[in-house]
Amino acid sequence: MSSLNWTTDLLNQLVSENITAEQISLPSTTLWQIESIHWQHYAELAIQQNVRWVAGWAEHVQDRFFINACFEKQGIYVLLRTIVNVAKPELPSQATVYPAANRSERHTQDMFGINFIGHPDNRRWTRHKAWAKHNYPLRKDFPLQGEPEAITPPDIDYPFVKAYGAGVYEIPVGPVHAGIIEPGHFRFQAVGELILNLEERLGYVHKGIEKIAEGRTPESLARLAGRISGDTTVGHCWAACRAMEQAAGVEIPPRAALIRGILAERERVANHLGDMGGICNDVAFVFAQMQFTRLRELWLRTNATIFGHRLLMDRIVPGGVVCDLSEASCALIKEDIILLRKELSEIMPAIDLNSSLEDRLYTAGYLSPEIASAFGTLGYVGLASGQDKDVRRDAPYPPYDQATFKVALEDQGDIASRFWVRYKQINAALKLIAQFIERLVAGDILAEWQTPPPGSESLSMIEGWRGEITAYIRFDADNKIARFYPRDPSILNWPALEKLTLNNIVPDFPVCNKSLNGSYSGNDL
Repeated sequence: MSSLNWTTDLLNQLVSENITAEQISLPSTTLWQIESIHWQHYAELAIQQNVRWVAGWAEHVQDRFFINACFEKQGIYVLLRTIVNVAKPELPSQATVYPAANRSERHTQDMFGINFIGHPDNRRWTRHKAWAKHNYPLRKDFPLQGEPEAITPPDIDYPFVKAYGAGVYEIPVGPVHAGIIEPGHFRFQAVGELILNLEERLGYVHKGIEKIAEGRTPESLARLAGRISGDTTVGHCWAACRAMEQAAGVEIPPRAALIRGILAERERVANHLGDMGGICNDVAFVFAQMQFTRLRELWLRTNATIFGHRLLMDRIVPGGVVCDLSEASCALIKEDIILLRKELSEIMPAIDLNSSLEDRLYTAGYLSPEIASAFGTLGYVGLASGQDKDVRRDAPYPPYDQATFKVALEDQGDIASRFWVRYKQINAALKLIAQFIERLVAGDILAEWQTPPPGSESLSMIEGWRGEITAYIRFDADNKIARFYPRDPSILNWPALEKLTLNNIVPDFPVCNKSLNGSYSGNDL
């Protein structure tokens, strides 16, 4: 089936089964609206055609809930919507068909009070103990400041899965860790050192991003998006700005698009260097960790020198960017690339030939292509398990629509694969940065903003360093945001950690976890 007709074929299937799907054209995608009774059946038809489940979210509009789910195949995205009444908000679960939809539906259940009939796991997810039983924070009648108790009750009665048998014991890890990472709880069942089961409990850094986005101006929302996950400030800000620009009919200048591309690729390189060092550190190869950390620090210092911020925060704004590049800055970036390539050419052979490192990384943390596909894994996690997906290539946007690069792909699915995919992505990013610099021509870096009509909405996808970032925007009157939903790649990647850790030994959990490196903050909106 070609990429041009899978949507038509699926629509014909719906028609043949007397399912009406109203089609509405949106910027960069198509919206299909169906009745709620057909919600699950659409998913059943979609999975038969190997269509990927991308994201799901809801919105409270007057006395109704809009329930949304995004699907993709071969770079073509479809936004599916159904509407349910607030008085009895329920519809069939898509998580019975797509495991990737599981936690998204649980989040919607907790935040809106929507019942997904037949859901395989309806335990609360985002709701720890901060809200009363029948308080739903993302409903419009819930106050922004909430109704907090003086002391939030401890979340001590979450029904973790239990394992029984001779020699089986349980290991609780977190949510507070020995290092400076954000909080997350991991509950193991093990026999000896062999892990039988791992269950995650996240949501400890819930920030209320979706709630506090309501009523913001585009400029204010861009700043908020850049703080969803601090290591992905460029990716999230770009996704949000692109969605707003599409809804408003604003086209950014070519020079601004190229600078955005340079920012995104520099963010990718910095984070991959840090992760590669972290993976080596977790198996006690401290020499490599020191080298990668040093290289990342040099890279970040160049960011600060050229762009005014080490992590490139608030460099992207609605309509373009706020930082231009001089000839001297471009020359410094080129020197940075030459230096990094030289350093890596000396470090990587030492890593590749290290047999003790090989013993710890190869075959450990195996994630099969089948499981990777079922959970919709993205970025280096999916690519290392044969999931050949990259938005920059599959649904290209400026400046990637004029660029050439190779998508790194592995099929071994282990920690080593996730390590080498990162390295290959660094090499591709360096080539892309060089291409973007060569194509820079004089011009504006910021387009004039146009206030969109009330109700304007859009969906955008950006390939962040962890993988595909999705951002949905709906505008209210007076240039204010009515709804913002960002989906970080970690929301889909985190469940894969529970699978790739199985049958590994407990001491290998830290490196398994680091090889995935999900964002707690990006997951806990």
